[in-house]
Amino acid sequence: MMTSVDTDLVRVLADPLRLRIVTLLARETLCTTHLVEETGAKQTNLSNHLRVLREAGVVETEPCGRFTYYRLKPEVIAELAGQFAGLAESARTAAENKRACP
Repeated sequence: MMTSVDTDLVRVLADPLRLRIVTLLARETLCTTHLVEETGAKQTNLSNHLRVLREAGVVETEPCGRFTYYRLKPEVIAELAGQFAGLAESARTAAENKRACP
């Protein structure tokens, strides 16, 4: 069973601040102001990271007055987790496979 992982999504989540944002959003829906408080990042920097996460389909927005709330899309994270689980299963079944050196 050959499995591959969505490398674009892995790159998006590889940034420490974006991973922190995703971790926070896994607990609750937050607005930019909350995320600035929680991460200590500057608002413009945070907004740029949120744009990347939104464009990658990891988060969705909900306007609320003059604020925008962000919510994690769990199905995207679940899909990525499934891809990694597939890699782990491949590694288990291939543990004894060793290609001979020339």
